[in-house]
Amino acid sequence: MTNSLQKETTISISAQNIGKRFEREWIFRKLSCDFCSTNPTAIVGSNGSGKSTLIKTLIGYLPLSEGKILYFDTQSDKKKSVLKENWQNYIAWAAPYTELIEEFTLLEQLKFHQAFKSFDIEVEEIIEKLDFSNTKSKTIRFFSSGMKQKLKLALAIYSDAKIVFLDEPTSNLDKQNSEWYLQEINTILNKKVLIIASNQESEYHFCSQIIDIQNLKP
Repeated sequence: MTNSLQKETTISISAQNIGKRFEREWIFRKLSCDFCSTNPTAIVGSNGSGKSTLIKTLIGYLPLSEGKILYFDTQSDKKKSVLKENWQNYIAWAAPYTELIEEFTLLEQLKFHQAFKSFDIEVEEIIEKLDFSNTKSKTIRFFSSGMKQKLKLALAIYSDAKIVFLDEPTSNLDKQNSEWYLQEINTILNKKVLIIASNQESEYHFCSQIIDIQNLKP
């Protein structure tokens, strides 16, 4: 039984003077920033400026060239650092380049994901919110690019992860599904750490913290 007096755990990320380069070219440098649930963040910049690279370093997918990233788990007044090997327990990530298991049906993909990371809502409710009820037994390789992107977003948004990274979230989405994205993202605002990489203001207009990666070039 859950103790009703138990304090809710919050997660935050601290980037401390971080930089990333490939060979001799710096993609970004000297970024110090805190990310928390009350301050949704947009990483902006032109195509090819390094937005995805910054996200991948914050996730721990790419190593830094300088500086450090810390994840903190805070309950009441107790704050502790999270070991890097445990970061993935807190993260959900969606991007056009992330992959789905094309041989799975929609229902199989959702249940497979659920085996590793729980959802905040039931699988059937996710299918209903996606408006995919007629395609739950359809193999994902036969989905359109927009349907695949919508599913990737759902896996991230409805996950019980406390940190959600979205890279170009409305890529391949039509107007109706872009509106669905905005509607669903509103359900997690100020509840989860939200970090969005985008060059379209319509995808991140609700963010209170903006990082322009082109200002981080040496």
